[in-house]
Amino acid sequence: MVIEEVLLIILFLLILTIAAIPLGKYMSKVFTGKKTFMTPVIRPVENFIYRICSIDQNQEMTWKRYAYALLIFNIIGITFLFALQLIQNFLPLNPAQMSSVRWDTALNTAISFATNTNWQSYAGETTMSYLTQMLGMTVQNFLSASVGIAALLALIRGFTRQNSDTVGNFWVDLTRTSLYVLLPIAVVFALILASQGVVQTIDPYVTAQTLNGANQTIAIGPVASQEAIKMIGSNGGGFFNANSAHPFENPNGLTNILETFAILLIPISLVFAFGYIIRNFKQGLVIFAAMMILLVAGMGVAYYAESQSNPIIDKLGVTGGNMEGKELTFGVAESVLWGSTTTDVSNGGVNSMHDSAMPLTGLVYMFNMGIGEVIFGGLGVGLIGMLFYVILTMFIAGLMIGRTPEFLGKKLGPYEMVMAVIALVVPAAMILILAGIAISLPDGLTGLNNPSAHGLSEILYAYTSALANNGSAFAGLSANTVFYNLTLGLGMLIGRFAVIIPALAIAGALAKKGRVATDASTFPSTSALFVIMLVSVVIVVGALTFFPVFALGPILEQLFLHGGLTF
Repeated sequence: MVIEEVLLIILFLLILTIAAIPLGKYMSKVFTGKKTFMTPVIRPVENFIYRICSIDQNQEMTWKRYAYALLIFNIIGITFLFALQLIQNFLPLNPAQMSSVRWDTALNTAISFATNTNWQSYAGETTMSYLTQMLGMTVQNFLSASVGIAALLALIRGFTRQNSDTVGNFWVDLTRTSLYVLLPIAVVFALILASQGVVQTIDPYVTAQTLNGANQTIAIGPVASQEAIKMIGSNGGGFFNANSAHPFENPNGLTNILETFAILLIPISLVFAFGYIIRNFKQGLVIFAAMMILLVAGMGVAYYAESQSNPIIDKLGVTGGNMEGKELTFGVAESVLWGSTTTDVSNGGVNSMHDSAMPLTGLVYMFNMGIGEVIFGGLGVGLIGMLFYVILTMFIAGLMIGRTPEFLGKKLGPYEMVMAVIALVVPAAMILILAGIAISLPDGLTGLNNPSAHGLSEILYAYTSALANNGSAFAGLSANTVFYNLTLGLGMLIGRFAVIIPALAIAGALAKKGRVATDASTFPSTSALFVIMLVSVVIVVGALTFFPVFALGPILEQLFLHGGLTF
């Protein structure tokens, strides 16, 4: 059985990689303005949007103007979604008569979906109307994903351009990403999901009669359309509280594999698109290799941990792996595959309850997010984060060989190093600061359902998820309080813009530079040695940052389990 599960994972990753390469090539053409097979259909729509929005697609932006447009767009999105929740009881498409959302929950949710986090402190089927789910959450799933890719494109142009003051046009990048990439794939995927039993309707909730004669309300709604972009856009926010563990979101083994596939498809494709855009496909392969090594290593640890029985239960003679909190349909392998994938890629969807995972598995999931979610990561921002680690790695290599670091023909100076370090350190530091505040205040402790090491893990996971713009949760923390809604909302904003703004600043600085010729003393960034160094830097930075708190949380809990203690 173990061999079959391992072969399933290997085959899954192989097919995924094969599919991602042509999609990456297609996206590289879209992002560079070249004609594709979709151009005859979408180009008229694109031009219409530019015309009605008064966008000059040929007008380029400096990095500061690009950042300004990006920030204004996000502020408008947060404000609109916040207001929509407050007045949803007066609006149509509300058959369940949902009341207005409490202000702190509404603010947290607005920030969450606009920052591509999709943290949900509420139960969707009992809180949000159909209109809010469609016009608010689903629309933001498209837009927030497009914003992340737009920021990546600006950074890539920083490496490819010479002596330039501009890094592209934010509105053009946003529009093309949404129209040419996200929308077509989401439409096709939504139809596939609906054909497999994922609900898609605007009919009212269904009242059914149970076997003992009682009435039961069964929530339904426009699920497939939200589920598709939830996966493809690396979002994760589910229509239902149980997320993709709910049969109306993920009804069978085929949908489970397809949804896991969708989570990884575009993030991996973006790495190959990067290689095509810079005209150095080997460089894209090298970064892909580093990411895949980290993914497989973490997944291997999690799979091993979940394949072992809980030591306490094992003493009772019950073996067969840890199945607590998992769907029998998916089992250990597909649950771990999903859990590792969703925490590697900034997607908060779950098909099993992370709170029920073994402590070592929880450690892997938190580490995946804590390092900046750079193992493919969220759309655009994952590769941005890995490029920050590339800059750090090249700086270390430069110190070793006594030469100014270079990458893709661009000199990396103190400014680029400072910006990269800010983007890597600030979110990680804020995870520890906010978690420390939470465990020090009564308002932070009242939401705990478990004490001791596991309780610490619940709080730490919440802030790690927020700062990484992931959105998944341990589920053992009652976070729908004013304290958590506001502090987690703050964390989401920091996690999003403390990465994107430095990336745009680096883009602007690099675009102004000329290209330097490589010679025998240039450290090669397409070698196996570079892959090893890059992976090592990511692991070392993550370990140095989080090992002390991990020792008090999941590592201590794992030791307690072997000692017969539970929480």
